[in-house]
Amino acid sequence: MRASINRPPTPEPEDDREHQPTFQESINIKLIESGEKERLKELLRERLIECGWKDEMKALCRAYVRKKGRNNVSVDDLVQVITPKGRASVPDSVKAELLQRIRSFLGSTAI
Repeated sequence: MRASINRPPTPEPEDDREHQPTFQESINIKLIESGEKERLKELLRERLIECGWKDEMKALCRAYVRKKGRNNVSVDDLVQVITPKGRASVPDSVKAELLQRIRSFLGSTAI
């Protein structure tokens, strides 16, 4: 059969099979459906504020903007520069607490 300009080619039979979610995708779906993902995000926000991480990131952003000039910095620039520093500076205690909560959730949920 010739390909038509007006319609895309017919997909191969294996392309029609339903996508099976990966284990990670299954966990993410369960976290969202149960509302646990939002609770974890809120816990993370609280802990980062409590430990001063948020203020530290705000100060880094302000320093970067001062250094480059207000009109020479975009949000994308800030994200690119600050994200690696932000991820690296999350306290181990906060990471451990979140990991423990995720493990508890997974232990109580059949996936």
